[in-house]
Amino acid sequence: MVMASKSSVGGSSSGSGGGSSSRTRVGRYELGRTLGEGTFAKVKFARNLETNENVAIKILDKEKVLKHKMIDQIKREISTMKLIRHPNVIRMFEVMASKTKIYIVMEFVTGGELFDKIARGKLREDETRRYFQQLINAVDYCHSRGVYHRDLKPENLLLDANGVLKVSDFGLSALPQQVREDGLLHTTCGTPNYVAPEVINNKGYDGAKADLWSCGVILFVLMAGFLPFEESNLVALYKKIFKADFKCPTWFSASARRLIIRILDPNPSTRITISELHTDEWFKKGFQAPVFQQEEVTLDDVNSIFNESADSSNLVVERRDERPPSAPVTMNAFELISTSQGLNLGSLFDRKMGLVKRETRFTSKCPANEIMSKIETAVGPMGFDVKKNNYKMKLYGEKSGRKGHLSIATEIFEVTPSLHMVELRKAGGDTLEFHKFYNNLSTGLKDIVWKTEDEVKQEGTNTDSK
Repeated sequence: MVMASKSSVGGSSSGSGGGSSSRTRVGRYELGRTLGEGTFAKVKFARNLETNENVAIKILDKEKVLKHKMIDQIKREISTMKLIRHPNVIRMFEVMASKTKIYIVMEFVTGGELFDKIARGKLREDETRRYFQQLINAVDYCHSRGVYHRDLKPENLLLDANGVLKVSDFGLSALPQQVREDGLLHTTCGTPNYVAPEVINNKGYDGAKADLWSCGVILFVLMAGFLPFEESNLVALYKKIFKADFKCPTWFSASARRLIIRILDPNPSTRITISELHTDEWFKKGFQAPVFQQEEVTLDDVNSIFNESADSSNLVVERRDERPPSAPVTMNAFELISTSQGLNLGSLFDRKMGLVKRETRFTSKCPANEIMSKIETAVGPMGFDVKKNNYKMKLYGEKSGRKGHLSIATEIFEVTPSLHMVELRKAGGDTLEFHKFYNNLSTGLKDIVWKTEDEVKQEGTNTDSK
């Protein structure tokens, strides 16, 4: 773990436009837009000011971590990410700590989620096989290091600019220390549709075999375009999983069907293993073993991010301009790149609107204050409370949905003085309910929306075809 010292921290960095484009700086990194957020953490786009490299920084609130007794879980996540050095796994570069926060600096990938591809429909079998092989390469390596992911699903599979699969989010992973005397793990976790039957059974399970089951569900979803086990009632869903009650679509090849049946075997003792998988006819086709250098990694310093004393020279300081901005944050080139897939700004808004999408954005030529006022007016009748902080808004649903109360983070960015980008991101609740919310909101915002993502995408397509 590399800790940045106080001496490497300068004042708040700023771009053009004075207070409206003030930036937060932590150590050598300039923080940008929020990429995602949860109860205990935010992930922000950032730039290394020394190398100009783009990264993602996961920011954890120490007080919340301590209050909810999550120190062990966070240590485990950091330990896991430090252990793993593989081309198909998101890389962790360094960890920093301030008096109140923990900063995990990670590789930033720009190709979006694998889930975005499924939103467009099922994948071709050869394309599916390529992604599945990369997934198995990553999972096999993790298991060889004694690490089990335990929450494998398409949302946790990202793609880089070259379309290479990267496994992310080890927040629910298990290290060998969690294996009891019986050699099994005993923590029920994961996402219901992807969880192995023995995990639900709560009698202990082999982490490697449970991960492989989840890989099998992912394989099915990629080729089918839908889940093998899906019920609105959780008890009915679990019954299907326990029986492995699913049917392969007719377009699956015979060899793919045979493999999926062997992976989605409800009996872990007879389920195919990864070593057996490597000899399978369907899996072997075009297989390429990953090429990378092994690195020795020590975990001795993981505890230090929680044990730093207040006067420690290893603590970083977060510097920012505390004055409330007179205008929204100005998007510089690096911010624009962070919203696109790859470095192609033509695909700036090109994340397909599908049922799985968890963020969306539009542009407007209206003043920022007018945009905020219109959003607030539109969401009131929909049953949402609004909290405003400068040019950011948090929308809280009054009614509880399928996964608790829906909450949406909204932020307005200035692209040019006469053009604003409005981003809406699901911060809590169900993705499908967010999708429905946005469709309803769009109706009330027609007079301020200049272009939606789809319109920008269509323009780009027309330009490319000329």
